Amino acid sequence: MTEFSHASGGARILVVDDEPHIRRVLGAVLGNSGYDVKMASSGSEGLEELGANPVDLVILDLMMPGANGLEILSRIRTDPDRAHTPVIILTAKGQDTDREAALAGGADDFLTKPFSPKKLIARIEEILDRY
Repeated sequence: MTEFSHASGGARILVVDDEPHIRRVLGAVLGNSGYDVKMASSGSEGLEELGANPVDLVILDLMMPGANGLEILSRIRTDPDRAHTPVIILTAKGQDTDREAALAGGADDFLTKPFSPKKLIARIEEILDRY
């Protein structure tokens, strides 16, 4: 049994971030914790992946070229098939106004970069337990 209770369940997580380094780090952290990780390098790619392969949770950056994270969050929340998918915002934007906008837009949680892998996994587990 691993340290994380959902690790054996293999929940599917979609990471949407335009930074390759962040995607690699998140892929390693989440993969090593037993999650089935899918990656998208843009908001539009993330929405395409969500349409093709539903996931249990989305980790979404706010600052991306094209559609930003708040726009993607809005699209997820207004899609009847995806509206209840939990979303964690993981971003370098740490202002209170950014947090408030994300939570008001329907994000389930808001974490800033750099992030603690243990804290991220704990937050993922808390959210998955609620769903």
